[in-house]
Amino acid sequence: MDNIVIRGGERLIGEVAVSGSKNAALPVFAASLLTEGVNCFHNVPNLRDIQTIIRVLKKMGVTIWRDGDDYRIDATAVSDYEAPYDLVKTMRASILVLGPLVARYRKALVSLPGGCAIGRDRSTSILWVWRR
Repeated sequence: MDNIVIRGGERLIGEVAVSGSKNAALPVFAASLLTEGVNCFHNVPNLRDIQTIIRVLKKMGVTIWRDGDDYRIDATAVSDYEAPYDLVKTMRASILVLGPLVARYRKALVSLPGGCAIGRDRSTSILWVWRR
């Protein structure tokens, strides 16, 4: 186990920059599909998965602005319940758009997510329809 040992009896003073979390950013980006209007997210890391979910959302009609590690997302113009297969297949976290699409449109068409190759071929899609 790693340890940090501080010796000298001096008071610690200063600041530590905490990086953003991909695992927190991906679900809240997908959740922006539930809203109309602008959502603001701060301290978002610039990682490949973040860029992929942005491409997924943009193909669905979401408007996204970036300023450094801050993002503004507006899903007002989204009118389709289908996530683009060509992007969803590249990342497992793309399945996160399924819930918000079902909540907003009462149905969603999302291919099985890609990412790490686990199990058999995943080239099929999920059509989820919520009925009362």
